[in-house]
Amino acid sequence: MVLRLLSRFAWIVVGGLFIFSGLIKLNDPVGTAIKLEEYFEVFSADFSPVFLSFKPFALYLSIFLSTLEVVLGVALLVRWRLNTVVWLLFLLTLFFTFLTFYSAYYNKVTDCGCFGDAIKLTPWQSFGKDVALLVLILVLLFTQRHILSIPRMNAGVTGAVVLVALLLSVGMGVYAYRHEPFLDFRAYRVGANIPKLMKPSAPIRYQYIMEKDGREVTLENYPTDTTYKFKKMVPLNPEDGPKITDFNVWNDQGDFTKELFLGNRLLILVKDVKKADQESFKEINALLAGIEQSQSPKIVPVVITSSSSQDFDVFRHEVNLAVPYFFADGTVLKTMIRANPGLLLFKNGTVVGKWHHNDVPTLQEVQQLL
Repeated sequence: MVLRLLSRFAWIVVGGLFIFSGLIKLNDPVGTAIKLEEYFEVFSADFSPVFLSFKPFALYLSIFLSTLEVVLGVALLVRWRLNTVVWLLFLLTLFFTFLTFYSAYYNKVTDCGCFGDAIKLTPWQSFGKDVALLVLILVLLFTQRHILSIPRMNAGVTGAVVLVALLLSVGMGVYAYRHEPFLDFRAYRVGANIPKLMKPSAPIRYQYIMEKDGREVTLENYPTDTTYKFKKMVPLNPEDGPKITDFNVWNDQGDFTKELFLGNRLLILVKDVKKADQESFKEINALLAGIEQSQSPKIVPVVITSSSSQDFDVFRHEVNLAVPYFFADGTVLKTMIRANPGLLLFKNGTVVGKWHHNDVPTLQEVQQLL
């Protein structure tokens, strides 16, 4: 009785977790691809440069692996080719367990991206999650008879369900890539006030790790006793710290970050001019022309890029982009929007609009948000 309940518990949890994990990644396949690129860079440095050859295929691998998680989760729940599916889940989880252990032990990739930006896990939490999942899958391997004893649909219907899951998963990933994620869990989502997120929500409290007489001591207050040797300070409430710590915009004249939070600003983000979609600038330029002719409400367009000034000067003449431009870190721009180019609309520092270059808005759509 207990074994049957444990088996069915593992069946539901493993299937549900794989579906959830896969869907979260398919919601933002570009973000998952960025995480894969991090792993490829780490492995190229630690093992072999051959891993760098996988970087151009990161997006395809992102959609493939995320779809595989969903399909295996669905196949497990409907018990389609159960033995094969459980073994595939075991091997896949074993591989993920190695990745998370390597990341945690060597502190290589601080966020595995297991659940995208929706749920952030530390490297050791990710490893612990994978170990627990591995145990549940081992339970399934040895207790499949209890799962098979549950009444189920015929093989033709279960196969059709798995096929539908496959098609919907691939479609979801491709759509999210060509537009923006269905659900935005990033700090720069619509409704976020960027200046507020750049400040701590509460004063940060610390504890002090000191050393005295060869022993490590943790103190709530910094000691006045000079025999203590300072080692490090650890925040007690890091969750109250700034959610955005790296948003800075500048040009040759200095920092212009605060100016972006004044009034209505249309930000055109161009991460890399060499990879930017040039065709989309026909619509972007038409929008900019409409903004220039319309003075109510006043909207100030600016371009932000992580390319060099030399490269961007050539690019902006190629696409006829006559707008002041500034610079920002490329990783920040990737976080702000997955498109290249992409558009963000700020109203006094609050994100009120966000568009992929495949969804350039009309002037009326922009004005309605202000």
